[in-house]
Amino acid sequence: MSAAKSSATGRAARATAATAEPAASPAPVQAVRSAPRLRFTFIDEFRGLVGVMMALGHAQYYTNAAWLSLDPIDPFFDTTPQFLLRYMGYLCAPGFLMMNGAMVYWAFLRRRKNGLSRGRSVWDFVQRGLFLVAVQWLWVNASWSGFARLNLGHLGIIATIGLSMLLVGLIVHWPWWQRAAVALGGFLLHPLLLMIPYDHASWVAVPMQLLIDSGDFTKYPLIPWFSLACLGSVMAHFWFTVWTNKLRPDERAYKSLAIGACLLLVAWGLRDWGHPYANIFPHDGWFTYSFFLVQKYPPSLCHQVWFAGLVIGGVGLFAWIDQRWPLLRPLAVVGKVPLFFYCVHIPLLAIIFRRLNWLPYREHGVNESLLVWVGLLLVMWPLALWFARVKQRNRSWFIRMI
Repeated sequence: MSAAKSSATGRAARATAATAEPAASPAPVQAVRSAPRLRFTFIDEFRGLVGVMMALGHAQYYTNAAWLSLDPIDPFFDTTPQFLLRYMGYLCAPGFLMMNGAMVYWAFLRRRKNGLSRGRSVWDFVQRGLFLVAVQWLWVNASWSGFARLNLGHLGIIATIGLSMLLVGLIVHWPWWQRAAVALGGFLLHPLLLMIPYDHASWVAVPMQLLIDSGDFTKYPLIPWFSLACLGSVMAHFWFTVWTNKLRPDERAYKSLAIGACLLLVAWGLRDWGHPYANIFPHDGWFTYSFFLVQKYPPSLCHQVWFAGLVIGGVGLFAWIDQRWPLLRPLAVVGKVPLFFYCVHIPLLAIIFRRLNWLPYREHGVNESLLVWVGLLLVMWPLALWFARVKQRNRSWFIRMI
């Protein structure tokens, strides 16, 4: 009887070890067997939320007549529904960049625990980063017009994510506090670099917009957005390797919420300060549209702190909910395949609105935008579920890159 109990206890211990979250120490170790393939559901759920909100922004981009007179560099809205419809999309780029940096950190840990060298582990991020740049040039740029033309002269958000992944991969082995210093340095240096004058019609515009400013070449300069990705890798150190004590299941949620709230208070102070260093555009007072619609193209310092706080606090909230109820699990379907979701839903909208003219392009308002968004999700959710299953079964290089 005692031998049977001992055997059962051993099996239970081995099963627990195989499903546990990563240990607190991030130091890589050599392993005979592969480390267990873990998914952090709350991360998938949050990425899914960002993807769904992004789809709303793109649905209203093709549907909403407000875009006929809207300047994306300096947007203005005269009604609350129009403001909220546009503001929903402001979380998307910071959310994707920070989640990308977080998953680079986690993937690096797994590769090292599986016995891969540091160089080989980093090479995977270099490949995927360059793959994302190629996707931007060969697919995404053309998809906005329904593949009416190829545009190789534009660098968009997917390319910026790819380059940021590449750069984070080069420093992901650094201690968390050094990566935090890099992120903070990028936050503080970028507003100063924006003061550099240059000729927008000359060749200088390309490196300036690649790194610092927004314009025709790209709206997503690398320095500020890489800084957000780097911050995501810092938070991943705590989300995945420090705040994982089974005896304190809500530590991750509460501490993330606290950090997010602190950053929002700092951002509020920066916005209220009104100094050009922190705010590219002034505001009209507390609780006005202009107070919350902080400059995104290029991002101001206030924008960086504001949305870093929202992302970190949002991840904490999702972690808290996920500990209790499976309410957000449908979002995880989108969060598992964010690139696929992005690359399919844009041409779907473009073909319907621009190539086939099945729906009128930019002739409606908020309600119609919401209806198009719901219809888009009804099509995209089963497609995302299908591709998530394909990706789980098919481990080919191309499928893994997507």
